[in-house]
Order: sequence, then C-alpha cells, then structure tokens
Amino acid sequence: MSPLEPKYFNGAVLVARNGQPLISKGYGMANLELRVPNKPQTAFRIGSITKQFTATAIMMLQERRKLNVKEPICKYLENCPAAWQNVTIHHLLTHTSGIPSYTSLPDFGKISTQHFTFADFVDVFRDKPLEFTPGDKFVYNNSGYYLLGLIVEQVSGASYVEFLRGNVFLPLGMKNSGYDDSSTLVPNRASGYYRRKSSFFNADYMNMTIPYSAGALYSTTEDLLIWEQALYTDKIIPRTSLDEMFKPLNKKVIRDWDYGYGWGIGKKFDRAVIGHSGEINGFSSMLIRFPSEWVTVIVLSNNQNANAEEIGEGLSAIVFGAPYDLPVPPVSETLAATIDQKGIAFALKQYRELKRAQPNNYDFFTEPVLDRLGYDLLRNKKVQEAIEILKLNVEMFPTSSNVYDSLGEAYMVNGDKELAIKNYEKSLQLNPKNTNAVDMLKKLRGNK
Repeated sequence: MSPLEPKYFNGAVLVARNGQPLISKGYGMANLELRVPNKPQTAFRIGSITKQFTATAIMMLQERRKLNVKEPICKYLENCPAAWQNVTIHHLLTHTSGIPSYTSLPDFGKISTQHFTFADFVDVFRDKPLEFTPGDKFVYNNSGYYLLGLIVEQVSGASYVEFLRGNVFLPLGMKNSGYDDSSTLVPNRASGYYRRKSSFFNADYMNMTIPYSAGALYSTTEDLLIWEQALYTDKIIPRTSLDEMFKPLNKKVIRDWDYGYGWGIGKKFDRAVIGHSGEINGFSSMLIRFPSEWVTVIVLSNNQNANAEEIGEGLSAIVFGAPYDLPVPPVSETLAATIDQKGIAFALKQYRELKRAQPNNYDFFTEPVLDRLGYDLLRNKKVQEAIEILKLNVEMFPTSSNVYDSLGEAYMVNGDKELAIKNYEKSLQLNPKNTNAVDMLKKLRGNK
C-alpha cells in the first residue's frame, strides 16, 4: 500500500498550543481518482461546525441591536405558523425549540438531492407539529439552524454567505473558507467518500441548498485555527457575547457534553473543553478547544466513515498525557465482505465469534455501525441480509428506539406489513416523540 493510500483515516489534522501548530499534516487523498493528496490547505466540508458561525452571526446582529435572542422568531420569519409563536431565537440556538429536524423526516434521503430556494425549503417542515413545548428539552435540530440563517438574511439585508464573508472570513483572513456548492470553483477542494469492504466510493450526492446555515460551509485546518484563535479576542464579537455563546444549558444533553450557542461545552481530562463535530455526505469533522491551556485540535476528513470526534478526543488525550485508545475499525466492514463472499448466516456467526474473541479489535459498541450496514444492504437490494443485520442491532441495543425504527423500515421494504408495524410500535413505545414512527404507522395502517 502506498503511503498516500488511505486505510481508515483520510483527511487533515492540526494540533496547536498557543496558536502554534504542534502538528499540521494531511493524510491520504483529497481526490482518489486524480491521486491528489490531502494537505493542510485542503478544503473540506465541515458539516455542523457551520453552526458556530451561524450562532456568531446572530450574536453580531444582537451586538448591533438589530435583534435580541430572547425575541420570538416569528418577528423575523414570513408565514410563521401558529405553533412557532412561542419559539425564540434562543430556542433555535440551543436546540430546544421543539420544531422537528428536517434531517429526521422519513423522506429526507429523497429531499436531500433536490434544489430549493432557502425560503421555500422551510415548507418541508413548517406545518409539522412541535415535538415538545419550546424550552422543555434538548433535541439536536438542523431545522433550527436553518431558520437562523434566514433570520440573518432578513435582519442584515445580505445573503447568509455574504454576511459571513464580509464580517468573519475576510476580516480574519480566512481565505479558504466559504459556502460550498457544486457550481462554485473551490481551490484545493476535497472530494467526499465513504468506505465499504476496504474500498472507497464517491459519497451520495446532496444538494447544498439543503444543509444551508446548519451545515454547508467548507474550510481548512489552517483557516479553522485562525477562527479559533480569534475567539480569544474581540475581533469578531465582544467577550460578553462570547460568554453568552459559551454559557451551557446545564442539561448534559449529549453524553457528557452540554450545549451553548453552536458549541458543545464540557469537561475532559479535568479541563474545560468547548467543541463541535460535523458530519455530511462524504465528510466528518471535529474542532476541540481547551481554552485555559490554549490547546486546539482540528480533524477534517473526506471519509464519512471516519470518526473525527473519536480521533480528536484521542489526540487531545495525547496532548495532556492522558490514557487513550487507538481507533478501531468498525466491524461492519468485515461483515460486509463476509456477506458478499460467504453469506449472511456465516457473517452473523462471525460477528459473535469476533465479539467474543476480539472485543477490543473492532467497534462493536456503537449503535450506528450495524445500522449503517443495514441501510447499505437495503440500498444494494439485499433486503433479507439487511433485515438480519438490523435484527442483530436490535439484539445488541434493545433499549434504542432507532434500531426498531430501522428494522421496521426494512420489513416495510420487504412487504412484511405485520412485522413492520410491530417494530414501529416498539420504537414509538421507547420514544413517544418519534414522529417518523407515527407517520409510518399511519401509512401502514392506511390512515391519512
């Protein structure tokens, strides 16, 4: 294997202390077909790291007294439904609005390839009922950050990207950052991939009007270091606004992380940490800050299977001399190859044997590993194999609503209405707010 041939990680990494890189390096290929290597200047889609830029734009407008985060969003949005009347900008920033996230809608895969105007896309989720009373709980939500982009445009009079370009990217000298779309020529842009059975494939297409202010930006490790260092200053917004952005909800919303405005907030290695991950078709990203030590860790990958968050946390542990685990490959890759070569029965037997004999050599303990394999099999018309893999995931994670939802979908594809209903009902029992299960049960029962 060539030193440039990626095995598991494909991307760029930067670790800095006091703004000075300790390591800044590219790995694997930015474009596998043209044999272009990744480097620190390679531009990657950063997915949900976009949210911190959107939140910053909102705080800038608040500083200019053009809005207040405690105001209702309907003050700034056209055709605002009655259900949103009590939703504030703060609720959108903190994922506490109750508005359903469009990426969780059952037809999102189909929607994601279509072109929309930003205003028209809101129709996709505008009339969906709230999942909970605004402010009652945290549910990660891309719809909220999409709406924040529209508010930025409405209040500033500029497009979302023009506002960021004029108020963030150009003032800071972030010359290799912007809004990604397929028509714009972007120097050093990486192509996105996913990995299956030890081979890489081009990522599924997504129209970039879909992620918008929730996840459509691109950047480089070098530009993100410039951005991160600016957060120690008042170059962009005053310290009071930064403190407001970094104020946690105190709800421990994602594992041991809390949430502010566009940032996860927590504690690692007995140190305060601020960060955010990002995933979008073909890409995985993570930006971690340890502000009291001025340590920065940035991981950008053009392999959507790469766990940039895990890699970033491992690199952080190395910086502070803490214990860490080397990343292990997902067991799904081995199973996928076995299914093709020896069949599903052998693959299921192999899974149990590997988990018993080599528990530390593969990722057995992350629910999405088998879920993604199941959906990959569905896409490739291997429905029976998908059902068996998703049944295995139910066995491994019996308290997860999502695994029953996925198995229900596989049974529905297979035309097994009774088992589809049974699994969607179980999913809804475990998570009564699962609107997809509600919609699928209505469809299966013939209700409108």
